[in-house]
Amino acid sequence: MKLYYSPGACSQAPHIVLREAGIDFTWEKVDLKAKTTETGQDFRKINPKGYVPALEVSTGVVMTELAVLLQYIADLVPARKLAPPPDSAERYALQTWLVFIATEIHKGFSPMFKPTLSEEGKDVFRQILATRLDYVQSELSQREYLMPGGFSVADIYLFVTTGWAARLNYDLSRWPAIVAFRERIAQRPAVQAALKAEGLQ
Repeated sequence: MKLYYSPGACSQAPHIVLREAGIDFTWEKVDLKAKTTETGQDFRKINPKGYVPALEVSTGVVMTELAVLLQYIADLVPARKLAPPPDSAERYALQTWLVFIATEIHKGFSPMFKPTLSEEGKDVFRQILATRLDYVQSELSQREYLMPGGFSVADIYLFVTTGWAARLNYDLSRWPAIVAFRERIAQRPAVQAALKAEGLQ
């Protein structure tokens, strides 16, 4: 199994989850501007969409889309309990969180990375994102993890996306439960190992 990633991008989430699952894998860095891998491959031939993550699960078989990858990896090692069993009510609750993070948090941060977007335009997205983080704050004020049943792949996805706040000078201190959540997740050995492997420690 091989993960194509870019340091600090959303591909960090499956990177961490692969380590949480104890799965043997290799990883290769992608230059997202040049669309080439560190070994000189044309990344668009690996993932025609041109973005990370991409996970080669077997020779010539590549999976993409983060929410799908996280569930796929979790299901490979069900004993690790990184996701509730398929078809359970809890699994649909997990999927709700994954979709919410993808569409409201992940895509909420994305426009702020665009150098061509004006500060006024970014302010609109900052305000929308703040309402979404208000909701996450209310949930994490009640428990340590997003799911009542405990730690899951959704927590890793939230950890990675909220980690972009520091790069964007977006102050998370108004959401203390999110800050405390991030501190808890950051201490996990798999998180530490992934950050080190990506050169982010």
